[in-house]
Amino acid sequence: MRKVVLYTLMSADGAVEDPTRYFPDFDFSGFDEDMSAHEARVIGAQDTVLLGRKTYDQWSRYWPSSDAQPFADFINNVQKRVLTSSTPTTTWTNTTVANGPLADLVAELKATPGGDIGVHGSIDLARSMLRARLVDQLSLVIAPTLSGIGRRLFDPDLFDDTEVRRLELLQATGTSSGGVLLDYRIVP
Repeated sequence: MRKVVLYTLMSADGAVEDPTRYFPDFDFSGFDEDMSAHEARVIGAQDTVLLGRKTYDQWSRYWPSSDAQPFADFINNVQKRVLTSSTPTTTWTNTTVANGPLADLVAELKATPGGDIGVHGSIDLARSMLRARLVDQLSLVIAPTLSGIGRRLFDPDLFDDTEVRRLELLQATGTSSGGVLLDYRIVP
């Protein structure tokens, strides 16, 4: 069965909004060799990406003309599902608009053959998926910076007061630029 992998860039204090604040030269040229290899491994396993509407609107204007590799080729060619209740005004290759219950869409995708299902950017969507327990794996790229501001992925509203979610460490790697790559399986 396919798995849902949430890939996100974050500062050491947990900010996930505006990676240009905590990653230098955020056209991916600021990635060191380890970060680039990690990104290539993660996206190389994915054949579908779920995007929220805000991320879709931003990315559909940026990525089609970007030469920031390997992500540009990946995101422009992968099957994309944008979760929205209205039709986007910008078209983008290999995009399908999906509305309806998120859990049903994820169950439908996971039941079909294919690679991993990625979640990139899309903070609100990622939070909704975490809250609904629809994410199987976290792939975190942590910059050696403290942002001090910006939205956090792991907001307190994701959990109730008694809940603890267990993670199984799959990989922890320090990078040459001082970042950390963490891959966790979310224990059901």
